[in-house]
Amino acid sequence: MIEQVTAYFLELQKSICDNLAAVDGAAEFSLEQIRPPTGGLAQPRVLADGAHIEKAAVQFTHSVGASLPPAATARNPHLAGCPFQATAISLIVHPRNPHVPITHMNLRFFYVEADEPSWYFGGGYDLTPCYPVDEDIVRWHSAAKAATGDHYPALKSACDDYFYLSHRGETRGVGGIFFDDWTNGGFEQSLEFVKGVGDSFEPTYLPIFHARMKTPFTEQERDFQLYRRGRYAEFNLALDRGTAYGLQSGRRVESVLASLPPLVKWVYNYQPEAGSREAKLTEYYLKPQDWLKNSIKIS
Repeated sequence: MIEQVTAYFLELQKSICDNLAAVDGAAEFSLEQIRPPTGGLAQPRVLADGAHIEKAAVQFTHSVGASLPPAATARNPHLAGCPFQATAISLIVHPRNPHVPITHMNLRFFYVEADEPSWYFGGGYDLTPCYPVDEDIVRWHSAAKAATGDHYPALKSACDDYFYLSHRGETRGVGGIFFDDWTNGGFEQSLEFVKGVGDSFEPTYLPIFHARMKTPFTEQERDFQLYRRGRYAEFNLALDRGTAYGLQSGRRVESVLASLPPLVKWVYNYQPEAGSREAKLTEYYLKPQDWLKNSIKIS
């Protein structure tokens, strides 16, 4: 069962790394293979200081453990203390150009050896622009809807709920899809569903990247990008279950925190100019809404 999932995740990791490196045109992904004493494989891949990508991390893991970490059993306490295997692919892209959105995707699979063996999938992806473009948002959500079908409204809502910075009162970005404890239709059907999500990522994000990566930008826009990256760091460090799981499961800290941006800044009591694109980001875009019906135009 888990062998089918790990094979797909490894293929997807290679495809994404090859294509992101081709988009950047200057830098390549590192490749490490770490085999923990308990079994499995960690294969982190990172591209740094590229021409168009400041940092990208595409991580594959296959973990074998004696008991699930607390972050993995919070919703399923009956599985606490059970031996498990888990595999995942997780990626983050921090573009150099402020007009190219940050993106994240995670797909995961857990197999738990309980009295009644249990398995489930989880995952999703989201888009975090500093300077949103309506057609990019519509393209993103249209692809998410095509990949998930009738499940899209519920998974879109779950994404809005999960990627929410309650201490800031704003979503992390313009959302996408998010799902947990997925077993719909049995293993084979669930795996095909996850493959549909994973396979939709590159054809959706790469054209957005291509369209925006040569957009001229100012020093002020670069500063705003670094400021908004601070929100990304806040979410990953304070709220993200994936980060908590990685630290609790004993994974290498360098791999767990590879999703953090290379440069970031926090500005005390930052107030954007009224009517600016920076102001409209938080006023309009960082709020849950139906992007396929409500397309907000920036003047």
